[in-house]
Amino acid sequence: MATAKKPAPKQAETVKTAADLQKELAEKQNDLLQAQQSHKAGELANPRVLRSLRRDIARILTALSATNTKETK
Repeated sequence: MATAKKPAPKQAETVKTAADLQKELAEKQNDLLQAQQSHKAGELANPRVLRSLRRDIARILTALSATNTKETK
């Protein structure tokens, strides 16, 4: 019987500043807007891109919230 390998735990990414996160957030939001427009026009080949962009935006917002909390303490 073959044993299943467990996936390696994800390593923490490099720490980004709040300015870097804001810049990345603006880029992702712009990408999401363009993807939504192309989806409405029927040009988007893979609609799963919308979900991944929304999740990326949520991750960035979470990281921004964490950095703002650390700065206030």
